Amino acid sequence: MRRFISPLLGFLLSLSLGAGTLLAGASPSWAYPFYAQQNYASPREATGKIVCANCHLAKKLTQVEVPQAVFPDTVFKAEVKIPYDSTIQQVAGDGSPTGLNVGAVVMLPEGFRLAPPERLSEELKEETSGIYYTQYSETQPNILLVGPLPGDQHKTIVFPVLSPDPAADSSIHFGKYQIHVGGNRGRGQVNPTGEKTNNNVFSAPAAGTISAITTADNGATEVEISTADGLLTETIPAGPTLKVAVGDTVAAGAPLTNDPNVGGFGQVDAEVVLQNPNRIYGLLAFFSLVALAQILLVLKKRQVEKVQAAEGAI
Repeated sequence: MRRFISPLLGFLLSLSLGAGTLLAGASPSWAYPFYAQQNYASPREATGKIVCANCHLAKKLTQVEVPQAVFPDTVFKAEVKIPYDSTIQQVAGDGSPTGLNVGAVVMLPEGFRLAPPERLSEELKEETSGIYYTQYSETQPNILLVGPLPGDQHKTIVFPVLSPDPAADSSIHFGKYQIHVGGNRGRGQVNPTGEKTNNNVFSAPAAGTISAITTADNGATEVEISTADGLLTETIPAGPTLKVAVGDTVAAGAPLTNDPNVGGFGQVDAEVVLQNPNRIYGLLAFFSLVALAQILLVLKKRQVEKVQAAEGAI
């Protein structure tokens, strides 16, 4: 009995430690897409700015592709493209180089929502494999979040979207709607609490001379500056590369480090038309009538020409 219990306890202990390590290591990366959710009722401010730009200060290109028009109760895809150079690396929280993560937010019109798995085609299931979608809040299923994801594998993020049906919801109307999209690559420069991250340029707080540079056990660097008012110390976390040396004279606000940020945030708007199928049928019928009228006019013209030719021969 003891021989059986001992291996079993060892297995359970290893399993619990492994799960704990996995969750503890992943939680910081899972947390940051939800910073906006904790502080803003909507990710889009009255000015039109998506709040991700409050922490990701660099501006980068983001693109989106959606159909020009969709029918009611139809699944379509919105492709968010987040381009960047895959060969570059960002500064991690501990100062080590690492690959860039990407994330996206898609603000759909009211009534539009994430398509359920049973409505996805085989192609869409393949394109969305490994992507976990969350809604911004319990009351906003039309606002979708994704990320962080490994950037080298997800430069294009596909959102499967289900359009609403005005026949089932009287608050939905046919017409043109706007879609607001934000795409991010890399870490931010500001934490939600307001402190700067190590993904920043660090500057001299005052003019003076660099009198000492020391490195702490955690990898941070303390730069001591001798100023007219005394000694000042600027603490630089691990990550940025120091550009000054002891004896250098610096001006107030002069950069002490390089700029390690290689990522950024971008946003773009798109439009989609919720099309009434009856209007398409009516348009096709109109085109058919126009084509028929043209054919009849041509036939009538030839008939008249034959009559005129016959009268001229007489």
